Amino acid sequence: MKSIKIFLILFLAVFFFSCTKLEENFRGELEQANNSNITASGLLITAYNSIGGTFHGNGSMWSASTITSDEAIAPTRGPDWYDNGLWQALHAHTWNPDHEFLGNGFNEMLTAQFAASNVLQYNPTAQQAAEARFLRALSMYWVLDGYDQVPYREDLTDFRVLPVTLKGTEAADFIVSELEAIIATLPDTGPAYTANKNAARALLMKTYLNKGVYANRAAPTFAPADMNKVISLADEIINSNKYQLNDNFFDIFAPDNDVKSKESIYTFFNSASANRGGNMQGFGYMVCHYNMNPSGWNGFATLSDFYDKFQATDKRLGGYYDYPAALPNPGKRDNVGFLIGQQYNLTTGAALFARNPSTAPLSFTREVKINEPDPNTLEFTGIRVIKYPFDYKNSGVQKDNDYVMFRLADVLLMKAEAILRGGTGTAAGSYGSTALDIVNSLRAKRGANALASIDLNGLLDERGREMYWEAWRRNDLVRFGKYLQAWQEKAADNGTANLLFPIPSSQLAVNPNLTQNPGYN
Repeated sequence: MKSIKIFLILFLAVFFFSCTKLEENFRGELEQANNSNITASGLLITAYNSIGGTFHGNGSMWSASTITSDEAIAPTRGPDWYDNGLWQALHAHTWNPDHEFLGNGFNEMLTAQFAASNVLQYNPTAQQAAEARFLRALSMYWVLDGYDQVPYREDLTDFRVLPVTLKGTEAADFIVSELEAIIATLPDTGPAYTANKNAARALLMKTYLNKGVYANRAAPTFAPADMNKVISLADEIINSNKYQLNDNFFDIFAPDNDVKSKESIYTFFNSASANRGGNMQGFGYMVCHYNMNPSGWNGFATLSDFYDKFQATDKRLGGYYDYPAALPNPGKRDNVGFLIGQQYNLTTGAALFARNPSTAPLSFTREVKINEPDPNTLEFTGIRVIKYPFDYKNSGVQKDNDYVMFRLADVLLMKAEAILRGGTGTAAGSYGSTALDIVNSLRAKRGANALASIDLNGLLDERGREMYWEAWRRNDLVRFGKYLQAWQEKAADNGTANLLFPIPSSQLAVNPNLTQNPGYN
């Protein structure tokens, strides 16, 4: 019976927005099935897993938010990583309405929304209902941010009724109202992978900070009242005294980050022993060369212009990181952060060589092209990035690194940005009262020199240095008016259509309340 339950729930999730007779029939089968084993607590775990699954190494939403930016590239390396041009299209902004990953991201977030709403149909406790509504608001936020149109269905009992479609500031206002309605009921303490009050505050900050974007993405304005809300929410999080900046940056992302991270406000739970979570293995595999450990797929890299935003002493650049799940690494070679230059066997200390030609040292270069056809160089072009230290203790896809969605440093930088955009600063606290004070307190912890001044361009660069490969770069570039500009291996966009992703054709076909975004017809 459990397998029948799971099948039917997943089927309904896939066809969540359809209004066909077929959907009615399957809903009827679900209602007729013996559902005595279905509980709100079990469905809540499904909801948590559902939203976390798309934010993993080369997952759909992570890729849509990262590869489309100036911090990452997935070059075609000879016959590898072409995939019908899908990866190239993301970085070059040449995708079409039927781009597979962009469509998958939309569908996966709607599935997460369904999973969260489904919890509410099975008599949850007040806290369970609040957690489910937080997850639903989070999934809706990512749909709003990427696609602008958010299908929403409160009542899951009659699928003949089409979902409403919330757009722009209407969707943002709904997310705000949901979070404000549940924040008092969410837990104040507990593990970071459980929805909590400060997680709701962090999501509210994201929504208020971007409200001007959702009103007009091509020319956003930022209301002082919205910026003051960002600042007051940040102060609530800071003054809760639950978080502090980590001394070691990579403790935030380590396999035991549930214990080590002092910054994490909300994370997605990953556990090898529980066989639960997303494909965190992919974060190592997608960048590592075949002859490295892990023996990876030799794919993604960062751009030299992005790498050059860091000063040499910045701890966020990475280096040697000693952690329980690491390899012996007798030479203390770089194993986290930005991997550039000669690479080494982390067990023996021996220098590594390429696979073809086998006589070429495996030395990652600054140079990288979106298309790498030269067999003599394609294996080692591009600086590689390891943000999540690889969990060598657990084999297989499941790893123990919890994926970080919201953390203290992001809250501090959002507060600094809100001040620069016209919000009113607050009394000096642990991190200062001005945007410059806040940024410099963060930089001091990360081993970077204090800045003499800070403006919006400098703030965007600091967000890049702090938040790289955490799926926020596209969101930032759009808000700062930089997303359509040219950067390495990308020409300037023609028009403004790419400020939104296209609505998948499969969804347009079954939901007449959706319309294709401008520029994709």
